[in-house]
Amino acid sequence: MRAPHSRPNFHSTRDNQGEHALAIAEGQWRDVALSDAEYAQIVELLGREPSDVELGMFGAMWSEHCGYKHSRPMLKGLPTEAPWVVQGPGENAGAVDLGNGYAAVFKVESHNHPSAVEPYEGAATGVGGIVRDIFTMGARPVAILDGLRFGPLDVPRNAYLYAHVVAGIGGYGNCLGVPTVGGEVFFDSSYNGNPLVNAMCVGIAPINGIVRAAASGVGNVLMLIGADTGRDGLHGATFSSVDDPEASHRGVIQVGNPFLEKQLMEACLELLSQGSVVAMQDLGAAGMTSSIVECASRGDVGVDIDVALVPRREDGMNAYEIMLSESQERMVLVATPDRVAEITKILTKWSLNASVIGQVTDTGHIVVRDGAEIVCDVPVRNFIDDCPVYPIDPSTPAYLAEVQQLDLDTVPDIAAGDVPATLLQLLQSPNIGSRQSIWEQYDHTILTNTVLGPGEADAAVIRQKGTQGGMAISMDCNSRYVYLDPFVGAQHAVAEAARNVACTGARPLGLTNCLNFGSPERNPADYQLVQAVKGMGAASRALNVPIVSGNVSLYNETQQQPVFPTPTIGCVGVIDDISTTMRMSYSEGQSLWLVGAGTPSLGGSEYLASIHGQTRGMPPAIDLEAEARLIRFLGELANTTMHASTHDVSSGGLAPGITEMALISGIGASLEDVPVGDRVDTTWFGESAGRVVVAIDSSANEQFRRLAEEWELPHTLIGTTGGDAVTFPDGSFVPLNDALAASNSALAVGVEAEMA
Repeated sequence: MRAPHSRPNFHSTRDNQGEHALAIAEGQWRDVALSDAEYAQIVELLGREPSDVELGMFGAMWSEHCGYKHSRPMLKGLPTEAPWVVQGPGENAGAVDLGNGYAAVFKVESHNHPSAVEPYEGAATGVGGIVRDIFTMGARPVAILDGLRFGPLDVPRNAYLYAHVVAGIGGYGNCLGVPTVGGEVFFDSSYNGNPLVNAMCVGIAPINGIVRAAASGVGNVLMLIGADTGRDGLHGATFSSVDDPEASHRGVIQVGNPFLEKQLMEACLELLSQGSVVAMQDLGAAGMTSSIVECASRGDVGVDIDVALVPRREDGMNAYEIMLSESQERMVLVATPDRVAEITKILTKWSLNASVIGQVTDTGHIVVRDGAEIVCDVPVRNFIDDCPVYPIDPSTPAYLAEVQQLDLDTVPDIAAGDVPATLLQLLQSPNIGSRQSIWEQYDHTILTNTVLGPGEADAAVIRQKGTQGGMAISMDCNSRYVYLDPFVGAQHAVAEAARNVACTGARPLGLTNCLNFGSPERNPADYQLVQAVKGMGAASRALNVPIVSGNVSLYNETQQQPVFPTPTIGCVGVIDDISTTMRMSYSEGQSLWLVGAGTPSLGGSEYLASIHGQTRGMPPAIDLEAEARLIRFLGELANTTMHASTHDVSSGGLAPGITEMALISGIGASLEDVPVGDRVDTTWFGESAGRVVVAIDSSANEQFRRLAEEWELPHTLIGTTGGDAVTFPDGSFVPLNDALAASNSALAVGVEAEMA
C-alpha cells in the first residue's frame, strides 16, 4: 500500500467544460481508503470524476473516524437529553448545568493508532486535541483524565509503549498547565501492538458563554490561527479507519507544541469572552477539511477558501497536503469583517499568526482555491449527509459459548489461611496495584482546583472557584467483562463510572464515551459494538445519566485479532458543597460497613485471570435499579455528620478493596463478620456490581443502619479500623508494609524502557 502521507498518483485531463481537472487512475481511490462502490457513489453525486483534492477530502470525511459509517445508526438511539443538559452530541463537546450559572463541558477522544506508531507524540497530541475541543466552546479546561490499555509489560515493545505514552501525557499536560487528575490503566495480551490511549478533558464555562461551531453570516470571514501548517498527520483520520491493521499503524504522526497550545488557549478564551468570534472550530482529525466542512454543515451555509493564504512551515506544500494536514495547535474562526483587526491584535499579543483565508457563502458548497485555480467545488451535503451508512446485523460470535462457561470444579478453592498470600499476589498484578508511578509524572495540583487527586478517592474532585461547589470526575471500563458479555459489560462500565462519582458524594449528571473496538466489518467486533452500545444506553437510562458526547475508534486490531472491546465511560457529577466530599481514607477506630445488593462472582475476575490464568465465565450480575438507589444513598450519606469514607468493591474484590483503603489511610483494619459464601476465594476476591465499603464513626452505626434501610440496601457491619495490618476473621493478616511493597511493585517499569 502507498505510504499514507503521499498523494495518490493522478494524471491530468480536462473535463467536458474545459476546466482543469485531475482524473483518477484506476483504483487510486483505494489509496485514501474508499471502496470501489464509494468511489462510484462520489462520481454519481458530482456528475464527474473528483479532483485529487476532492478525492482526498472525501476519503477523510467518509472515513469511519469522521463519518461514523458503521456506528452512526446505533448511536442515534442513545439517551442524550435531560433538563440539566446544556449541550448534547453534535458539537465539539457536551455540557451539563453545574448550577450557579456555569456548565461543565467535557468529552473523551481516542489517539490509539498514532500512539501505536509513536507513543510519546501520539499520546501528547491526543491530549492537545481533546483540550482544544473544550476551549473552542468557550470553556476553560480544568482537568484531564486518561484511559490506557497495553499488552503485558513483560513484552519489551509493550513496556516501551506504556512508558512513552505515560510520559507523553505528562509532557503535554504539564507544560500546558492543565492538571491530569485521574484515569485508568489495564493490561491484557489482546492489546499487544495496539494500545488504547483515550484522553478526557473537562472545562468550566458560563452557560450563556458557550460557543457553537456553526458558520453563519454570508460574507463573514474565515480565519486560520495558531501554528503554521506542515505535512504531519496526513491521512491520519483515513488510515485509522481501514480494515488493515498494518496500514492503520503507519503515517507521519503529529508533533505537538504544548507551549504554543497554551498561547492559543488563552487567546481563544480572550476572543470568546469579548464576543469577537461568531464560531470556532479546532483542526483535529482530517485537519482543515473536517473543520470547514463541519462548520459549514452545522450552519447550513457554504464556504470559499484559498489555501494560498495559509501560512506553512514547509516549502512546496500543495493544496492536497494543506487541506489534509493534521498539524496541531490550529483553529478556524468565523468572524464579521469588522472584527478582523481586533482579532488580529489579540492574537499578535499572544504571538500567534492570524490569516484571513476565505469567507462564508450562500452556495451550500465547499469551494477550495489555490490562487486562481479551483481545486474543490463540492456541495457540503455530499461530504456529510451523503456519507454512506453501513448497518450492522451481526451474528453471535462462536467464542462466547466457550468463554462464558466456567467450571468452578477446575478452580481449586483456597483455605481461609491462604487469603493473605493470595491478596499479596493480586496486589502485584498490574491491573490491581498502585498507579503512583503513573500519576507522579503528572502535575495534578496546578490551577489549585484539585480537591481530591489521583489515589485519594474513587473519582477526582475539582472545586469550582467562586462557589462552594465542585465536580467529581471518573473514567472507567472493565474490558474483560465486555469481552465476556458485551451488553452486560457495557452496563458495568456505565454503572462503575457513575458509582465512583457517587462515592465522593457527587450527583452524576452526564456521561461521555470512547468506543474502542476492532473491525466493524466482521465478527466478533461487529457484534461486540452493537451489543455494547445497547448495554450502554440501557444503563444510562436506568441511572438517568445522559450521554452528552463521545467518540468512536474502530479497527483496533493486530494481525486481524481485535482488542478487547473497550467502551470507556467518563462521568461528571456535581457537588453542591465540596466540604462534604467523601474520600477513600478513613480514621482510627471507625466502623467498616459493606453496603449494596451485588453478589460476588469469579466470572471475569482479576483473581481468575491472574491466579488461574483464565478469562472466562459470565460477568457479575448487575441490578441497575439497585445501582440507582446506591447512588442516591451515597449522595445523602455525604451530607450527614458520620464522617464517611467510601470505596467501591470492583476489580479484585473485597480484600484488595479494603486493603486499598487501608494503604491510603496508613491504618489497618480488623475484619470480623464478612458474609462468607460457599467458597473462600469468591468471598474475598469475587467481583460484583453495586457494592461499596463505607467507614463511619462508630457512634453513628444505628444512624447508618437506618439510612441503608431507607434506601432498601443490604448492609453488614464487617469490622473496625485500626492497627498496622489487614486482619481476617481467622486471625491471619497482611502487614501494611508488605501490602504496600507488593502494590508498588505492580508497575515496576521505568520511563526509559527501550523499544524491542
